[in-house]
Amino acid sequence: MKVLGISGSMRKTGNTARLVSAILDRVREAGIETEFVSLADAEIRPCTGCELCKERKWCVTEDDDWAAIAEKVMECEVLVIGAPTYYYDINGHTKNFIDRTYSLYHDRKLAGRKAVGVTVCAERGCERALETLEGFLNTHEFSYLGYVCGKGYAPGDILKDERAMRKVQELADRIVGLLQPSD
Repeated sequence: MKVLGISGSMRKTGNTARLVSAILDRVREAGIETEFVSLADAEIRPCTGCELCKERKWCVTEDDDWAAIAEKVMECEVLVIGAPTYYYDINGHTKNFIDRTYSLYHDRKLAGRKAVGVTVCAERGCERALETLEGFLNTHEFSYLGYVCGKGYAPGDILKDERAMRKVQELADRIVGLLQPSD
């Protein structure tokens, strides 16, 4: 798969999912393969800090959904990762997913991919949440294509954020330009 979108929101069709999906929709319209993953129904336990992943080169926590999603991230060329803002940072479920990728860091298993960060807040905090996503992407040596910070509270509010929707188009077009050879 070429472009993977992950929404870390616990709302399957919430504002974060809508922004991530909007990017994927535009990329898919250009004929590029995409896949959307919502963490809403995923069980992802936190990292225990056991450090066994240094030896095994994979997270030793089993019997949850982390591994299947991590495999998809390793298979993609571009990752679009989005998280809602809770108390000026990303939500805990997304953070659990990110923390567990420490097991992939030792052999730089995610390095060389491209990525886009997406955050949504009601009023404030998007920038701080974005810093957490950027820390994840930078640590794993993704090439950063940009970000979109949107504002919205009620379901669908994000679609009224004209600045965010323009940024979605810009980022999707950047992804298409990278993955679709020009004639």
